Amino acid sequence: MKQYMLSIIQPDGPAPPPETLDPIMKKLDALNTEIREAGAWVFAGGLFPPDTATVVRVKDAEVLTTDGPYAEGKEHIGGFTVIQAEDLDAALEWARKYAEVITLPIEVRPMQYGTC
Repeated sequence: MKQYMLSIIQPDGPAPPPETLDPIMKKLDALNTEIREAGAWVFAGGLFPPDTATVVRVKDAEVLTTDGPYAEGKEHIGGFTVIQAEDLDAALEWARKYAEVITLPIEVRPMQYGTC
């Protein structure tokens, strides 16, 4: 089976209030249980806000580090789940379920191995 990363595209700004977020998290827990029971779950993680990022780059043979995200934007990756699925259509079905539960866009990308 192939592996796919489902990235949660989150708008910048504060988290929603508990009365909005709590029901979403309850549905998300149920979906995560479903994906585990289906044998599709590989691993997942949430990310701290983009202002906690540090970017490392090489310029003129010197290593530079800067605070904050690499690119400025109005949205960022808030978390991700790596799944295994038979094909892209199956991965898209899981992404659809995530998008319905958390009401945010989900980017689906196949994982590649052995080429890095």
